[in-house]
Parts: sequence; C-alpha cells; structure tokens
Amino acid sequence: MVYRKLIPFFVFMLMAGKSIAQVLYPDASMPADTPRLFAIGIISDGLSNRDFTISPGGDEIFFTLQQPRFVSSTILRMVKKNGKWSKPEVAPFSGRYRDLEAAFSTDGQTVYFSSDRPLNDGVTKKDFDLWRVKRDAGSNWGQPENLGTEVNSTKNEFYPSVAKSGNLYFTVEADYGKGSEDIVVCKPNATGYTKPESLPEDINTKYDEFNAFIDPGEQFILFSCYGRADDMGQGDLYISRKDNAGKWMPARHLPSPINSPALDYCPFVSRDKKHLIFTSNRVNSQLKNGQTKTYQQLQTLLNSAGNGWDDVYWVKFNECW
Repeated sequence: MVYRKLIPFFVFMLMAGKSIAQVLYPDASMPADTPRLFAIGIISDGLSNRDFTISPGGDEIFFTLQQPRFVSSTILRMVKKNGKWSKPEVAPFSGRYRDLEAAFSTDGQTVYFSSDRPLNDGVTKKDFDLWRVKRDAGSNWGQPENLGTEVNSTKNEFYPSVAKSGNLYFTVEADYGKGSEDIVVCKPNATGYTKPESLPEDINTKYDEFNAFIDPGEQFILFSCYGRADDMGQGDLYISRKDNAGKWMPARHLPSPINSPALDYCPFVSRDKKHLIFTSNRVNSQLKNGQTKTYQQLQTLLNSAGNGWDDVYWVKFNECW
C-alpha cells in the first residue's frame, strides 16, 4: 500500500527534475558521469555547432555554427523569457564576418569573441582578433570594438575567457611562449590591457595548448592540448589548479570517456561548477559498428549529431579532477 502511494511521488519528482533542467538549459535532463549530447535537435542538430557560453544570469546562450572547413562561422544566440528558451538565431553582432567563441564577462554586461572582421577604421584583417561588445542603456548589444594592439597581433587570437578580476585569457599563435599555440593572459590597466603573458610550463608546453576556460576565481583552468604523450587522438582536455601559494600545478589529463580519440575542446564550466560543457567531433558508434545500413539509415545518421562534425556535449563536473 505504501509502495503504491510512493509511485506517483517518484513520477512527479522525475518530471519536476526534467522541467527544472529545461528551465536552466534548453535540455530536458541533467548530465551524468558519461558525456552525452547537449540539447539534441536544438544545439546538437547535425550541423557543425561548437563552443558554448551562458550568461551569469542564466538567460542568454551563445554558441557558434560553423561550416566544417571554416568558410563561414556565425555566433548564434538563444534567450530565455518567461522560463522558455527561444530557438537559435544569429546574434545581433554577428552574421556578416567569421565570428566565433563568445564569452561573457562575469557581470554579464560584456561579451568577448574572436573575429576576422575589419578594424573599426575599415582596415581589412587577414587574421583573427579579439573583440568585445557591451550592452547599451536598453540592455541591447551595441557595436563591437577591437581590443587593440596590446592584446591583438598580426597573427590569430582565439577563445577568450574572462575572470572576475578582469584578467583575459586566450589562445595565441604568436611567439609569446613555448609552442605554436599557447595560452596567455592580459591584465586590465588604466589604458586597456597589459601585453600578453604566456602561462607557465605547467600549462604551456612545446605542444599546442589552446581554448582555455578560466574559473572566474582563477583557481583552475581547463584547456585542450594536441601532441602530449597521453593524448588519445586529435586533442584532449586538461585541467590545472592553483596550489596554496597561488601557483599553477602541472596539468592533469581528464579521464575517458570525457576525452576520446576525437578532438575534444572548447570547455565551459557552469557557474555552480556542476556541469562541464564542451565540443567534440566524436562519431556515433552506429556509424562504425560494422553492420550493413540502408540508404535511409545512412541519411538519418549522417544528418544527425554524431556524424563527425562538431557537436556540443555535457557531463558532470568533478571537483576531484
């Protein structure tokens, strides 16, 4: 009798959990210890979707829709109103040039991103710079501004991530450090930013380190690297934490199945540090299970997430990594 009464309660709690998840994110259920596709059919939809950020207030999402050969790259936006998420649309400041990798400031009033758009004076760029766009008095996004020559070089700058201190972490292809791609930090000052400083050898190596997410309190940093001995394939996710003296400790390789033989990159950790959201081009196991498929089955698989293009995944964030 008690058991029968409990069944409706468990069903209610299950449905309530799904409703709460869908309010927080455009997904009907929360992630587990094994990565799974995020927002299937909305963000992970069979196109090449990559990188992810959500506003500190939890009501605005940006991610990038990219042609796989990088012919086009557009930042998309979703907005939550009255507890419901809108469909993805082109962000107000994107759509004309190759834009990607949006990141919110910790107060949610500024978005940083990478773009090959012309400079504000009309000068055409052949490389990617870091830009920012601020909310105006009406809470709309204004006109993007280039971060200037202290931050940007004549080579590519990618994947900005901003700490609460205002320190700006990003990827460079310039000669600031140890490899052909390094992670650097610029610190705010009275005139803008200091020149980029390469992070220490516990993070940057002779291999390619790129696409770093900085904890707002700067207690840990997540990034990708290609070429290390423990790399499972095309590039894996690593984490470094600070010790009690505030120094970065040697980076640790995230375990499988978070890392895979595919490229795993573009990490983002939710503000409550419960979820890791990242990009991967891992392939649906049904495409390589050795079984004969019909044309219709192949069409379905190749037009769905997991087809080998970029998709967004999420998993529980583990404080013990």
